[in-house]
Amino acid sequence: MSKTIIVSNRLPVKISKTGDEYTSATSEGGLATGLGSIYKQGDNKWIGWPGLEITEEADQKTITKQLAELSLVPVFLDQEEINQYYEGFSNEILWPVFHYYTSTYAVYRQSNWEYYNAVNEKFRDAVLAIAEPGDIIWIHDYQLMLLPELVRKKMPEVSIGFFLHIPFPSHEMFRLIPWRKELLEGMLGADLIGFHTFDDVRHFLGAATRILPVSSSANVITCGDRSVVVESFPMGIDYNKYSSLPLEPEVKEQAAQIKDAFKDTKLILSIDRLDYSKGILQRLQAFEQLLQLHPEYCGKITLYMIVVPSRDTVPQYAHLRDEIDKRVGNINALYRNMEWAPIHYYYRSFPIETLSALYSSADVCLVTPMRDGMNLVSKEYAASRTGNDGVLILSEMAGASKELIESIIVNPNNTNEVCEAILKAIKMPAAEQKRRMQAMRQLISKFNISHWVKIFMDRLKEVKQMQRSMQTRHVSFGTEQSIVNRYNKTKKRIIFLDYDGTLVSFKSNINQAAPDKHLYAIIDKLTDDPANDVVLISGRKHENLNDWFSDKKIYLIAEHGAWFKQQNTSWHKISGLTDSWKNDIYPILETYVDRTPGSFIEEKTYSLVWHYRKADGGLGELRANELMNNLKYLASDKGLQLLPGDKVLEVKNMEINKGKAALMLVEKKDYDFIIALGDDYTDEDIFKALPDSAVTIKVGGNLSAAKFYLRNPLEVRKLLSSFVEEVPVQ
Repeated sequence: MSKTIIVSNRLPVKISKTGDEYTSATSEGGLATGLGSIYKQGDNKWIGWPGLEITEEADQKTITKQLAELSLVPVFLDQEEINQYYEGFSNEILWPVFHYYTSTYAVYRQSNWEYYNAVNEKFRDAVLAIAEPGDIIWIHDYQLMLLPELVRKKMPEVSIGFFLHIPFPSHEMFRLIPWRKELLEGMLGADLIGFHTFDDVRHFLGAATRILPVSSSANVITCGDRSVVVESFPMGIDYNKYSSLPLEPEVKEQAAQIKDAFKDTKLILSIDRLDYSKGILQRLQAFEQLLQLHPEYCGKITLYMIVVPSRDTVPQYAHLRDEIDKRVGNINALYRNMEWAPIHYYYRSFPIETLSALYSSADVCLVTPMRDGMNLVSKEYAASRTGNDGVLILSEMAGASKELIESIIVNPNNTNEVCEAILKAIKMPAAEQKRRMQAMRQLISKFNISHWVKIFMDRLKEVKQMQRSMQTRHVSFGTEQSIVNRYNKTKKRIIFLDYDGTLVSFKSNINQAAPDKHLYAIIDKLTDDPANDVVLISGRKHENLNDWFSDKKIYLIAEHGAWFKQQNTSWHKISGLTDSWKNDIYPILETYVDRTPGSFIEEKTYSLVWHYRKADGGLGELRANELMNNLKYLASDKGLQLLPGDKVLEVKNMEINKGKAALMLVEKKDYDFIIALGDDYTDEDIFKALPDSAVTIKVGGNLSAAKFYLRNPLEVRKLLSSFVEEVPVQ
């Protein structure tokens, strides 16, 4: 029976020490609540750090035993690991860069990176100690970005999901990190990578395809022969809990006290953890501006501001706390009177019952982070509004703003806009409050935390099935043996081989991809067998193929079928073709060369090719799509075909087609074994044209009309070598 293993930096319990006794209390966090439904079932487990340094081996054993009863597995960290991996790398490199605070807050230290690696390896060992084939491993957040790949290396077949709970920055920001490549490779060890918003998905795809040699199509990244799916899963809250709390006697009582204390004012609530990404100072500035510009609201509005302590031993955080203290003190000193203080400020955490009382009493909730992955306070406030009243002001920089579109959405950097939003909120008619709040509560109720867990886990299963269906098509050892057996039993064979990307790897300079001794040896062995007709069918110029293969016993087809050459004969071409269309198309391609540094035009007899392998990543693809759209109508008017390939776009006569050329040869003899290998869009024509009995193999990709696929030219050569006796690499 397979199990699910959740891995996060912290366990969902708080461990504390009183005297010699260790006790544990459940965390209130949204993640702990949501994943409680998983780790408490069957053999499922949650792996994480218990939250404090425990060095004594006897204590570690005691705690491990205690936690085992709760299905929890501790990873013990010493103080230096906590300082360097957690406080150092996670919070002084990843957190600021991912929240777009690079210049003042990010510090790149090599020792932090080394500890980050070492602790991720420690977590890997904890996973491997309990993981078995068939298990599902769900890894969470930025502290463990290397873990998916570390586990994948040891357990290649296991299902791994990864979820990032903070924003993923644009490529421009992310590439500032010296270890960006390793972090991306670490994440790509997962089968499914989840983010809160589609913006994060776009940023990750952009960074991965620019920094690593991987390609992406839509939201799927191809790493070698593995497909990794990248998707957004907006995280929800425990809606039932937050909507039922206001009905509890204790919460009702506290809510009545709050309403009584602030009965003559509109109460504006703000709750944050102490962090520079939360926009607390900017929010105070907007509130002060409102009091300044609209003195008539003095005594009529109150900001109830809770800041939960966090990392205040770190100088920057201590400084931020002092700045908040100062700003609150100044505003209160300027505007307060005997009966009223503009800001009630609390620097401490509150029990959930008090928070619920505040959520259900406050007229306005002000949530204006400068950057936030999701922000659950906004959802908790809406869920608590059982009377469908109240107004939510939400920063467009919070992931929640993509869902809660009925809130008043603001740019937190725009003080005027935030100030105007507060005015709008306190004046909003009850009917409009109800319309907006009902829509938001409906959405939060449906997309709750259990829904989030379910859709992520369902999608992970789908991704795994998709990968398995591709594996069944890969020419594995067993498949290779059955193809070789068929080959050995047959007497009249035809072998179609594409050249670039099939027999040799792509080179940035198209003239460098000449055949090597090993390839010549394979071709010689194949052509020595009188039962074999070997056909090299390529998009290359006929002059190229002539230079490389004219002395070989093979049938050459160049430029996708425009030119033919049998051994010991001269080249001949399809009759009735014209190249007069080039006069119209060439100037268009030239404008794209001028606009795309690194691109160039290759001219063949009956086709023109625009190459963009050397162009800037992303720009080439953008221009190629533009060019396709530009040429679409002109090409169909002139009977031309547009062929997008690997970093190329080819324009050629419609009559020229690899499929037609292959079929013409197949029909000449009664072959009992037909095989075709190719890597390109143009090879699809061959795969479709050949009879069902043919063995068709796509190289490099797996979306194809071909029956099988191979990963790269090395695997192609290995298969061809196994038809004859193994050809050693020189």
